[in-house]
Amino acid sequence: MNSLDSIGNARLIVREVEKAIVGKDDVIIKVLLALIARGHILMEDIPGVGKTTLAVSLSKALGLQYNRVQFTPDVLPSDITGYSIYDKESGQMRYQKGAVLCNLFLADELNRATSRTQSALLQAMEEGEVTVDGKTYPVPQPFVVIATQNPTGAKGTQMLPDSQMDRFMLRLSLGYPSHEDEMEIIRRRQSGIPLETVSQVVDREKLMEIRRQADQVYIKESVIDYIVSLCEKTRHDPRIVQGASPRAALALTALAKATAWIQGRDYVLARDIRFVFHDCIAHRLLWSQELPDEAAKDAVLEELFQAVKAPAVK
Repeated sequence: MNSLDSIGNARLIVREVEKAIVGKDDVIIKVLLALIARGHILMEDIPGVGKTTLAVSLSKALGLQYNRVQFTPDVLPSDITGYSIYDKESGQMRYQKGAVLCNLFLADELNRATSRTQSALLQAMEEGEVTVDGKTYPVPQPFVVIATQNPTGAKGTQMLPDSQMDRFMLRLSLGYPSHEDEMEIIRRRQSGIPLETVSQVVDREKLMEIRRQADQVYIKESVIDYIVSLCEKTRHDPRIVQGASPRAALALTALAKATAWIQGRDYVLARDIRFVFHDCIAHRLLWSQELPDEAAKDAVLEELFQAVKAPAVK
């Protein structure tokens, strides 16, 4: 692996997305990590902070085919997966593609949809294909879902079930911008639409090659043991009803390898795991009722993380 190439490509992508998203470098990098690691992202945030802008700017910078669906209770599973329609000329049923058959699919406000419509995404997310009328159609590659979820208590929403939350590699939040960043957002709007200035810097073939390079990043046996120990720690704490699954351990491993890749290394360090641990693990856990809020949960997760000794990798 050429370290200059990996660092250069990552910087190019981040710099291009930054034209439309101000002051959120960590979130941009983590979304890129999930893309490299073949994972899906859940953005849990209030409306209007730039979730759609982030998805569109990323698709432009990477040359990805982008589709968006605004989820409401009347959106049907067939709107997502597609449907068969009778073709008079051929006298046969013809498949009409659904919105999910693209490279980057934005499922906006996913938790406003019915359970049936939410579950229509699962086969595409997990298996990279959809089935309609007994026939299976692969989604284009690369493929990633960015789903947004309104905060708990927003009118007309229901929380995603834990089995579906576990399908997302990362849960992220953009949050409010700082005072200076919000001023910069307003300044940039005075001279045009920043999203229109985002250009393609990497194509789909290059992204697939980046994924293959990240797959080849070496992970030492002691680092694998560290990842498993971290996940096991969440399974044996009385404050956590349901700990991290083996899928979580696999996701953490893939993200750590992607993190090493964008830093130009062909081996994983403990700090790579540290960078993505909370965002990869927190949303997969079922917590005891004793913990009052997210801050308390984050504190427990940090305590568990600190309790596992990191390996020394030379």
